[in-house]
Amino acid sequence: MTRAVTLAEIADGAILTVDSTNSRIGIGSTQPTEKLDVVGVVSATSFSGSGANLTGITAGATLSAGSGDQRVVVTSLTSGTMTSAATDAELTYNSGTNTLSATTFSGALTGNVTGNASGSSGSCSGNSATATVATNAQGLTGTPDISVRNITGVAATFTGVLTYEDVTNIDSIGVVTARAGVQVGSGQSFGANGPTAIYYGDGSNLTGIAAGISTTKYSPTANAVINIGLSTAQHHDLTLTAGITTITCSGGVFGESHSLVLTQPSSGIATVGFSTFFLFPSGATPSMSEGGSKVDLVSFVVKRVGAGGTQLLASAGLNYN
Repeated sequence: MTRAVTLAEIADGAILTVDSTNSRIGIGSTQPTEKLDVVGVVSATSFSGSGANLTGITAGATLSAGSGDQRVVVTSLTSGTMTSAATDAELTYNSGTNTLSATTFSGALTGNVTGNASGSSGSCSGNSATATVATNAQGLTGTPDISVRNITGVAATFTGVLTYEDVTNIDSIGVVTARAGVQVGSGQSFGANGPTAIYYGDGSNLTGIAAGISTTKYSPTANAVINIGLSTAQHHDLTLTAGITTITCSGGVFGESHSLVLTQPSSGIATVGFSTFFLFPSGATPSMSEGGSKVDLVSFVVKRVGAGGTQLLASAGLNYN
């Protein structure tokens, strides 16, 4: 008989039980089910062997590989063996994209950054080739300034004054002021996105435009009524044909000055009459020159248009030939 069995015989059976049939020892257990069955706390300097079947303990530093979003283990321990750990829902690591995500970052940030960046203080700088925004720059703010190398986009909206050094295209609803001038490249031109184009400032270097008084020419047939477009030109030239020609007008703006040159045919006589729009001195319409390529000049100023009828204050110079 061994000392263990002898000890079991003299000890209280409720404290120490030896099952020699199944080779089991119970401490605090009268019917041990394992080689060593302890009811209570086991305390030892160290343990050896597999602990795979232990339950009710924290696994500690034992981690398993995974894919997709995973929680990051956070512990308050700064040294020694990690025996307990917790996970933080706001700090995740995606092993598929090799991305660490958090709600807020504090401190220096280096490397490539994607997504939205915002803040009320500090600055954001770096090489535009590596500092990219994956989807948009919504919420990008800074105090007092934000410095970037290039901005590329379909459209941009600015408030206040926009100061720039070099741009390719400007589409402005309001007035664009270029303090150093506007330069048009070779083969390019100014255009209008509407019925008219308005230019401001000095136009002395503009070429290929009609400056000053515009002219219209008419060659009426015999016995015709000629309608002079006062909104089209300021000088009007009529080469007459033998017969009767009546002159009237349309359009015009108050205060405009116009001139009308009448050239008689070389053979035959053209009789000229005027509509009631033309008011001559003393109310007497002059008798114009007749035949022989004679030239007469009628000058007039627009006194009234629209309601009440058109009135032209006219005078005539005869037979300039």
